[in-house]
Amino acid sequence: MNSWERAERLDADHLTDALYERTGVRLTVEGPCSGGQVGAAYVRWAHGRRSVLKWRPRTARSDLESGPLAVCEALRGAGYPCPATELTAQVGHAVVHVQELLPGAPIHLMDEDGLDQVLALNDLQAGALKAHPGVPSARLYLTRDGPGFCLHEPLRRHSRRTAELERRVRDVGARHPDVLRGDDALHLDFHPGNLLHVDGRITGVVDWDGAARGDRRLDLVTLRFGLHAPGRQSGPGVVERLDALLDALPADVLGPAWAHMSLRMTDWAVRHFTPDEVRHWLDLAERRLG
Repeated sequence: MNSWERAERLDADHLTDALYERTGVRLTVEGPCSGGQVGAAYVRWAHGRRSVLKWRPRTARSDLESGPLAVCEALRGAGYPCPATELTAQVGHAVVHVQELLPGAPIHLMDEDGLDQVLALNDLQAGALKAHPGVPSARLYLTRDGPGFCLHEPLRRHSRRTAELERRVRDVGARHPDVLRGDDALHLDFHPGNLLHVDGRITGVVDWDGAARGDRRLDLVTLRFGLHAPGRQSGPGVVERLDALLDALPADVLGPAWAHMSLRMTDWAVRHFTPDEVRHWLDLAERRLG
């Protein structure tokens, strides 16, 4: 167990103790979720069933329940493979919640059949929140900073090329609203690492922490950026097919959605990764913002 895993284990142990004090439910921590996902750990109930413990700092339980958890429940009612929420509690400034552990492993190679399944899931997101008016709309942050992501200043400072990208993002933001209107369910981190499969069949979509209301086609733009991630693989024709679908979208959908993901991924790379990875994301971003 490395130092990060030890720190994560201590956090999870502390939170399960606090959860026991508030609910009387005792959970045993097994360790961080695979992939090093921050804020999530595998836990086991007294009767042996395994689940996923998640926590969100500086969050009110009511906000989580009226936002991401409401999105998941609406989609589950339509047969969408979202994890069920099994337990939720406020622990200080954080919300701790326990979710169903879905079967499967993340998709490492997106093939044509996988893309067909993803597009079918995206269709299920259409209008899923019409009966849930309290779910907030997703913001794009094209002209102002997001809460810890989609930051503009790192792009302005990093290089002439990133500064030009940031200027183009703001230009898109000046011409379009900061939300994509609609009653669709949005995942907002819809990439292959959050899609689980067993023998090629998608069995779950996880990590709904940013879920919100909007236009589901934003998730397809997110998927396109996800397929561009270093080390990510896709089968012959998959990227080309997805590009053709995106190019057929209305300009007032594709433009803001592409600008959002361009800002989001380039900013993150500037602050956390190497110059080569910054160039990697710029190469994709500039294809539709050039």
